[in-house]
Amino acid sequence: MNRLLLLCLTVLLFSSLSAQTIEVSGSRKTVRTTGDVFAVAIPAACLVSTVALQDWDGLKQGALAGISTVGTAFILKELINKERPDKSDNNSFPSMHAAVSFTGAAFIQKRYGWKWGIPAYAAASFVGWSRVYGKKHDWWDVAAGAALGVASAYVFTKPFAEKYNLSIAPAAGKEHIGFYASLRF
Repeated sequence: MNRLLLLCLTVLLFSSLSAQTIEVSGSRKTVRTTGDVFAVAIPAACLVSTVALQDWDGLKQGALAGISTVGTAFILKELINKERPDKSDNNSFPSMHAAVSFTGAAFIQKRYGWKWGIPAYAAASFVGWSRVYGKKHDWWDVAAGAALGVASAYVFTKPFAEKYNLSIAPAAGKEHIGFYASLRF
């Protein structure tokens, strides 16, 4: 697992450094560009991690989660046709950047545990924030993309090792929303 952390951090570090060299002036554009890079780096970290661990089942699960996220987000963008805050086009809802980032973060968390999931969710949250700050999305576009990404990952991803006694998952019904927790002993 130390190899996994090292690879993820390396991908994120190089992505961050490259984003800083891409755009030096213009704070809003710099944040948006850095968010763009992280939106690619998170799924890349998933791919590198599964290959480094020779986790071929995880690779399949991550691919299914990613394909379902991108396909669903694309269909929703075409059907809903919501204008972006910067008025550049009508593809604002849901945020594809947030959807892809949160798919990667949820995959990492569910497959490899919270130890790796917390930094991944932090990076995905930055991506979402960068989209709002960069005036490409409203917060509800990002929230919908994040929910779509997490849901897709949770549908297709199974834990890598069954050594964890605590399992936490999102839950929603007609009259409730929250988390489901299960403890094995």
